[in-house]
Amino acid sequence: MKDDRLYLEHVLECIRRIEEDIAGGRDAFMASHTHQDAVLRNLQTMAESMQRVSDSVKTAHPDVAWRQIGAFRNILVHDYLGTDLELIWEITQVDVPALKTEVEAILAGLPATD
Repeated sequence: MKDDRLYLEHVLECIRRIEEDIAGGRDAFMASHTHQDAVLRNLQTMAESMQRVSDSVKTAHPDVAWRQIGAFRNILVHDYLGTDLELIWEITQVDVPALKTEVEAILAGLPATD
């Protein structure tokens, strides 16, 4: 069984990759299937890791949109033909940075590992 720290660090790695793939701006993102695919994959993987965080951490941090992140993952996986790239861009600009801040705060509060 993997621990919360590992999942949350993986979330931050996914966010780092998303930041890298959107660094060229909205027009570059919209023009590149490669960047779109990379961002979508990292959003999916990030959401999957968020779902695997323990219930105790989720309970301790009720301000994080745990349920909505899980629902978003299901949409990415199962309704991929309905993906709205404008909405995905907005998520990368608003929700992902906010989540990064929340995850960094959670990690800062977790006990250190050896």
